[in-house]
Amino acid sequence: MTPPGMPTHPAVRAFVDAVNAQDQQALWTVLAKDATVVDVGTERDLDAWVERELFSSHARMEVVRESPDGLSVTARFHNDIWGDIDTAWEFSVSGPVIRGFVTGPG
Repeated sequence: MTPPGMPTHPAVRAFVDAVNAQDQQALWTVLAKDATVVDVGTERDLDAWVERELFSSHARMEVVRESPDGLSVTARFHNDIWGDIDTAWEFSVSGPVIRGFVTGPG
């Protein structure tokens, strides 16, 4: 059973768990080697984005809602850059890995 506030889709849950644990190895394991990120409508360099937005800024995510398929979530997001913001995330998944994600205000 999935704990309350955690995504039901295994790859999305692994992503959120890795962010919240600040576990870079776990995050890179769940992201495909050629994964993409689109942030507020602009495709970003994934390596730079992950380092800036997730790890060096100590990001945390609390999922508050998800789509029936578990691939879209709304989360309360916190990092040292933006503080607390409501965000939306849409994940593209192939098997156990995330092929890409789109995020922005939620």
